[in-house]
Amino acid sequence: MKVKIKRIDKSLPIPVYETAGSVGFDLFARVDTVIKPKEIVLIPSNVIVEVPEGYALIVASRSSTPRKHGLTKPHGIGVIDKDYCGPEDEVKIQVYNFTENTVEIKKGTKIAQGLFMRVDKMDFEEVDEINKESRGGFGSTD
Repeated sequence: MKVKIKRIDKSLPIPVYETAGSVGFDLFARVDTVIKPKEIVLIPSNVIVEVPEGYALIVASRSSTPRKHGLTKPHGIGVIDKDYCGPEDEVKIQVYNFTENTVEIKKGTKIAQGLFMRVDKMDFEEVDEINKESRGGFGSTD
């Protein structure tokens, strides 16, 4: 399946799957970015993506980002919807600096990964009861 993608800065590479077994493709920082300790910052990824019908683009941390840079995604993942692909809709990577040091990310650094995920939309039916038996609530299987 072909996915339409627009690079903002053509000097940076188009995202690619690094290996035959990769399910995620790397996203690059478009600009040098400084993140102060305990700060949340949006890093532009250089791409606008037209997500195919029936899919979402999931933006996740690369496994090495916390270890190499002291950054994590404050909300776990980012979800890029199908209709987020206009001229101003560059994918941004939200990061949190969990260290006590200022972190500098240079233009071209692999900062996150994208994964396309098939999604379905459901219709909701409101009911008064779901199930008469409870598992015990949050954390009940610990």
